[in-house]
Amino acid sequence: MKHITLCLIVSCFLFVDVAAQSAHHEWRSYGHDAGGMRFSPLKQITRENVSQLERAWTYSTGELDIGLRNADFKAAFSATPLVVDGVMYVSTPSSRVIALEAETGKELWKFDPQATKKAREFNAHRGVAYWEGKSADGGRTEKRIISGTVDGRLFALDAATGKPFADFGTDGFVDLRKGGADRFPSTPSWGARVTSPPAIYKDLAIVGWGTSEAPSKGPSGDVRAFDVRTGKLVWTFHTVPRPGEFGFDTWEKDAGADRMGANVWSMMSVDNERGMVFLPVGSPAYDFWGGDRKGDNLFGNSLVALDAATGKRIWHYQMVHHDIWDYDLPAQPVLLTVRRDGRDVPAVAQVTKMGLVFVLDRLTGKPLFPVEERAVPGSKVPGEQTSPTQPFPVKPPPLARHSMTRDEISSVTPESKRFCTELYDKLVSEGIYTPTGLKPTLMFPGYHGGANWSGASFDPTSGLLFVNINEDAAVAAMERQATDAPVAFKRTREHGEYGWFRDGNHWPCQQPPWGTLNGVDLNSGEIAWRVSLGFVEELQAKGVPATGSPNLGGTIATAGGVVFIAGTIDKRFRAFDSRTGKELWSAQIEAGGHATPMTFQGRRSGRQFVVIPAGGGGFLRQLSPTLSDKVIAFALPAAKKG
Repeated sequence: MKHITLCLIVSCFLFVDVAAQSAHHEWRSYGHDAGGMRFSPLKQITRENVSQLERAWTYSTGELDIGLRNADFKAAFSATPLVVDGVMYVSTPSSRVIALEAETGKELWKFDPQATKKAREFNAHRGVAYWEGKSADGGRTEKRIISGTVDGRLFALDAATGKPFADFGTDGFVDLRKGGADRFPSTPSWGARVTSPPAIYKDLAIVGWGTSEAPSKGPSGDVRAFDVRTGKLVWTFHTVPRPGEFGFDTWEKDAGADRMGANVWSMMSVDNERGMVFLPVGSPAYDFWGGDRKGDNLFGNSLVALDAATGKRIWHYQMVHHDIWDYDLPAQPVLLTVRRDGRDVPAVAQVTKMGLVFVLDRLTGKPLFPVEERAVPGSKVPGEQTSPTQPFPVKPPPLARHSMTRDEISSVTPESKRFCTELYDKLVSEGIYTPTGLKPTLMFPGYHGGANWSGASFDPTSGLLFVNINEDAAVAAMERQATDAPVAFKRTREHGEYGWFRDGNHWPCQQPPWGTLNGVDLNSGEIAWRVSLGFVEELQAKGVPATGSPNLGGTIATAGGVVFIAGTIDKRFRAFDSRTGKELWSAQIEAGGHATPMTFQGRRSGRQFVVIPAGGGGFLRQLSPTLSDKVIAFALPAAKKG
């Protein structure tokens, strides 16, 4: 009997090990692990053989056929697919969810939350979440795909069939606008939309959402947790504190009431062991003028750590005080371990649009490298009251330029130099954090500069953080509005509120590189390497050396010593040596891969696949107008049989 019991125990441990290994060899969360390291232990593809990668399969989602081609936004295909138990789950810009056979790309099922709507909505949608656990009665194991939509709903789908669970929420979904955003009927559904996968902690789906950036009042950016089985609301965290809550005094008088923004539109990270969830909070609205919200404006532009079970604040760290630059925290926090004084320290790294990397103690929020509050330019716009200082980490050094001189104007073509010089001479610039004034002002980096939602990946074996950076600036001026307008001043320019510092071809006006890939040693705080990322095809055809490319879509790292990234406007998918940054391989794809790739090992074939959605569009569509709806898988050549 003892022998039988021992065998059963051993079998149980073997089953657990196999299951754990399977999870590591798949891609079950947006960032591979719940903490967002985006590191895979797979090493079939290595520095030595990555050049042999070939296309294994291609799948078309059909998104162009249902209207995306004519959508005003031309939303980017930004999803990172998941792979669980041999099935791939990918979402589209209209929030459809599609299941594929992971090793072949064969379609298994589709779910369309907008199938009955007359007017379909599109927006960036970065993926879905996966939950597995016991059913409510404890009798069986359930596998659910949790997905938010661009029209403000939350669904729980059967992972095997794609059918919504009828007992989740009301009529099979949770209306995220109900009881909050619906108080503002003039705000369209895109003013309260889910563009990123929920974070999963035990039996909770923790959901943030995107709100409009103007006007100043509207739906709140509160983060909420829902029961994954029932859709019942479990807790709410007020990203703009209410009276009596911590941080309320960082807003003047009642400036926080009904304040829109300060939302989590990007990805959150979870420390399952410690029961913590990490929120990268965005900017309060209106993004570019804060005269009606004087103060530091917590928890805007803050990394906030909560008790994942209750939603109670543990700590916060604000990275921009009183933001008027649209410098919201755009990227998933990376939970990692660094070495300090000979010991391992649990940490969290947050990359920013300013090209700064904040490395904090995960348990306390205290910086692990010194951070200095430095004086920055003040605003001259009537009614505005900017913070006199902003925080700057001493290490790592900035990954993006914070200013430029006239001598640094682009000369990739004579026309570009002439156009950009004339523009530069009209602008006011005092370096980073120059407030947009009543005269045309240069903002460097711009709101799409530095590290955007592309975020970072981390190799725990080397301590290197991999970050792709945009060197991109913005130009605009503040214009007084009518006395009855929602805000007193609005950012404007001849080319619109979000004006770029670019020439007539939409190429950046500063000297290249316009996009870089960086390897940052988080143990020492030094930049280990930096390389130009991508090129502009038209300039390359004229013999201009590689300029680097504006990019959106992040990196992943693997145990094979390879960093994979698409993201660039040149329609290429690339692999780099994680030690040196040397480019090892590239393949042309149908459109810009403005998504973060993923990798997994096939259960039947044993092959390692690397997958990238290629859709183009989004904020880089002026530079690369080609649209697509392809999901593309690459692998090493299959071994020949016989």
